[in-house]
Amino acid sequence: MNYIDVFLEALSAEKGRSAKTLDSYSADLRAADAALPNGLMSATADDVQNYLASLPDKASSIARHASALRGFYKFLMLEKIITENPTANLELPKRSRPLPKFLTVDEIELLISSAGDIKNSVRLRAMIELVYASGLRVSELCELPVTAILGDKLLIHGKGAKERIVPMHAGAVAALNKWLAMRDDEKSKYVFPSGGASGHITRDGFFKILKKCAVLAGIDPHRVSPHVLRHSFASHLLAGGANLRAIQTMLGHEDISTTQIYTHVMPEQLRETVVAHHPLGHAKSMDDIK
Repeated sequence: MNYIDVFLEALSAEKGRSAKTLDSYSADLRAADAALPNGLMSATADDVQNYLASLPDKASSIARHASALRGFYKFLMLEKIITENPTANLELPKRSRPLPKFLTVDEIELLISSAGDIKNSVRLRAMIELVYASGLRVSELCELPVTAILGDKLLIHGKGAKERIVPMHAGAVAALNKWLAMRDDEKSKYVFPSGGASGHITRDGFFKILKKCAVLAGIDPHRVSPHVLRHSFASHLLAGGANLRAIQTMLGHEDISTTQIYTHVMPEQLRETVVAHHPLGHAKSMDDIK
């Protein structure tokens, strides 16, 4: 029996993992199975540790392989297929996460206003407003069904088939309603339909028009992407005093540690918050208490 295939089927059926994730796990596990002296099913802890040490020296790649192996052996243990987990005490390399890039509030406003200067401007403005108002992933935005609109909220089906409800402010609701009023394809189930095979605007399509919009706004296009808009949403909420747990919920992060990275991106703004709101903040300047 091919236990790699059994594991992947379980991930798909029970965890709702995407095809991309399954392909990645499949490739990593089959590579390990071929490289380990006695294959995955007979590997020892030393075998697995040595295999990971032999991979190219890139922390993110090693961590991804280790994650696939840990998930695989955990599954085998739960199914009582093996009695010892060779990854139980696995030492994982530390992953250095780059700080998320974001735009300023003024730059976001420039981007939104510049959307009015290009073809399909109403659609583009609605898309930018939705990402910045609700922190949607680009796939969630492009594949957004009309049925997801609940007044001033959106019902989002995110990673792992998990649902979350995210709010929209009045400006985003107005931009969305304006687009829906002039949307051509009433038969499409998507908010942003397209004549392509997918039936909706693609990630690449949105990416390209967003870059053009950045040029018109006078912003370096290399600094602008759908994910940067999502980062800007989270960073600006945090700087404005939003609760980290609330931001985690709206972004659809499974682990709070993923959201905590935003606490490192605005040291100066957070410093100013201490001066403005801490009971002793006015007693001395921050320079005096360094």
